[in-house]
Amino acid sequence: MSTRQFGARVERNIDPKLLRGEGAFVDDIPLPDALHVAFLRSPHGRAQIVSIDTSAARRHPGVAAVFTSDDIGALDVEMPLLIPHPSMKNPKTQRPLARGDVYYVGQTVAMVVAVDRYTAEDAAALIDVEYAPLPLEMDLAKALMDDAPLVHADVPNNLAAHFIQTSGDPEDAFARAEHVTKITVQVDRSTAAPMECRAVAARWDAVSGELTVWDGTQAPISVRGGLASVFELDEDKVRVIAPDVGGGFGQKVLLFYPDELLVPMAAMRLGRPVKYIEDRRENFLGSSQERTQIHTIELAALRTGEVIGLRDFFLHDTGAFIPYGIAVAQVASTSIAGPYRIPNIFVEFKAVYTPTVQLTPYRGCGRPQACFAIERAMDQLAEELGLDRFEIRRRNLIAENQFPYERDGLLFADGLKVTLDSGQYGKALAMAAAELGAENFAAEQAKARAEGRYLGLGLACYVEGTGLGPYEGGHVKIHPITGKVYVNTGLSTQGQGHDTVFAQIVADQLGVSPQDVIVVEGDTKAFDWGVATFASRAAVVSGNAIHKTALTVRKKVIEAAANMLDVDPDQIELRDSAAWVKGSNRFAPLAAIATASNPLRYAFNKAAQAATQFAPASKHDGPPLADGQAPGLEATDYYSPSRSTWAYGVHGAIIEVDPGLCTVKIRKYVCIHDCGNMINPMIVEGQVLGGIAQGIGGALYEHLDYQADGNLANASLMDFLVPYATEIPNVSILHLETPTPLNPLGVKGVGEAGCIAVGAVVASGVEDALRPFGALKFHQVPLSPNMISHALEQVGY
Repeated sequence: MSTRQFGARVERNIDPKLLRGEGAFVDDIPLPDALHVAFLRSPHGRAQIVSIDTSAARRHPGVAAVFTSDDIGALDVEMPLLIPHPSMKNPKTQRPLARGDVYYVGQTVAMVVAVDRYTAEDAAALIDVEYAPLPLEMDLAKALMDDAPLVHADVPNNLAAHFIQTSGDPEDAFARAEHVTKITVQVDRSTAAPMECRAVAARWDAVSGELTVWDGTQAPISVRGGLASVFELDEDKVRVIAPDVGGGFGQKVLLFYPDELLVPMAAMRLGRPVKYIEDRRENFLGSSQERTQIHTIELAALRTGEVIGLRDFFLHDTGAFIPYGIAVAQVASTSIAGPYRIPNIFVEFKAVYTPTVQLTPYRGCGRPQACFAIERAMDQLAEELGLDRFEIRRRNLIAENQFPYERDGLLFADGLKVTLDSGQYGKALAMAAAELGAENFAAEQAKARAEGRYLGLGLACYVEGTGLGPYEGGHVKIHPITGKVYVNTGLSTQGQGHDTVFAQIVADQLGVSPQDVIVVEGDTKAFDWGVATFASRAAVVSGNAIHKTALTVRKKVIEAAANMLDVDPDQIELRDSAAWVKGSNRFAPLAAIATASNPLRYAFNKAAQAATQFAPASKHDGPPLADGQAPGLEATDYYSPSRSTWAYGVHGAIIEVDPGLCTVKIRKYVCIHDCGNMINPMIVEGQVLGGIAQGIGGALYEHLDYQADGNLANASLMDFLVPYATEIPNVSILHLETPTPLNPLGVKGVGEAGCIAVGAVVASGVEDALRPFGALKFHQVPLSPNMISHALEQVGY
């Protein structure tokens, strides 16, 4: 039998190519005679455009074209509202180029196309725009007031959406409560800051009428559909390719950014390839961001610590526009109870327009905010009731025999009722306590304090809804010449290792090495049905689609091999890229079986001779292909999840705080994680560790510093702090595998898990470390040295 590949630590197939510098990113695509794009962007948070004079820019040597909103014809419309929702009374989306007003610093006002980027930028600087600045309000709470300046004149109180969900009877729960704790927390705005900024290139073939677009997007099929609609082209005349993509983290799933429409338009109008490569400053100013939420959460509890009710009201900053609807806020609102058995929930949020870059999902997508709120509240409840932080959680975690656990009245981002499908929450908490040495930590902490060192233990639990529908598909084909297996799906990858995990799924069914499975994704010509890569859904949705397809191909292989080897199908086993008769040395290579399954007229090689009309194996009484039979060994199938799966975990850390320097060092970090059956534990660990690193950034460093006038003060990697590798601690990752009953592979998503709990862990640990100085509270992240200094000053240190 072949070694089972599912669950094995198989090295990533793509890494050798990337490590050799052979990746092909959008900027690497050879496009002879290409023109290059630069944008003129608004310097104001809110302003009226009085006039635009492009004459000097148009005269500049090397300029091919200059476009304002007056020059782009049918594209001068508001871009799509991607996820409509009844709670949005007046949803606003951006135009490709500003018309009339500008709504944030960095909004695209004009586009220059020139012989190179340098020329385009020089020409953009020659465009003369007269602005009439307008008043604005950056504070979320103040923006809702009656006298606040409006981002959009026809949206009262800047209220983009207002939504309430209720589960159980929260009013009764609070009436019965023996103790109520209340806390207000804030998670600040950040950005994905992927290694490769966004990029788009396009080529138009006027003879064939075909538009080819290379786009560093997480949603090539969706972009293809949109471009076909906007330019009134048949979908088969539009090809969108997401080549190698240097990170996405949600920022590259939005469609459309202005450039994704304007670059193809320019290529079609000018008859030459056109390319736009975003620089880092533009990424800060113009590409979508996320995170800002302010939660006021109350827990109704009994004296035993059992939480019987939860109320949460929060403000969600949606930026100047709301193209992705309320998705981020809705995920936060449905994750607010975490892994806890809280039967009565009231959650309300208001999404607020602010004169800033629009908010769309960034790795975590509302979950870090919800986790920060519930976990800080659980810590406070434990303190007020005199309970250990582990114990308060232990008494409230959903038990194994309570799954599936439904939260009636709460609808997740897939529009379906929140139903936590499976888990071992209590076991995960116990594992975290053991790994952290929680039982002996008090003694260790006291010893450190005697030495003038301040250690604290931070703790947080989380859940993660994963594997959103509606569907994905998979195509599997065994090549008749090489016997290698080709796999296609509609997703694109940004470094997650899809090529390896999908290969492992197929390898087990067809008896081949994962290295002999060639996965092609991110190309609408390779597979043209699907949704996008987001919400930790690739392994769940595409993985199960590919698994289903591989089973179909496996059946075809076994039936064909049994016929060739003249045995019953149950006597065939697949291994070593061949079909073997069990207990014998008789076999047929997959390449030969694939060739024989394709009746041929011409023998183009030796193997093909077995499939021509006069070969012994081709003799038959009926037609070469029976009715309903298809040539070759291939199939296509789809998987549509019935509802989301819910991964979960427990994070903990030993943290040291220097009260003199107000610095934080993570001495030990522990993650207990459960994403169901693991296809590749090494890739799971890479995803979780990468998420933890990103979470540390959000907990201690990464903060977008918007000024009162709407300008971003730290729009560069010199000023926007991301953690160095030296600031990421060694992380102990321990796995549980609780299969979900919802899909054949028993898998849950993993991509966003690592970042969700880190902010709560760090704040919890810092608070615990500084307890000797008084009841210091840390209810906001990122937690800066200034915050620690201010808290210590408040208690006279």
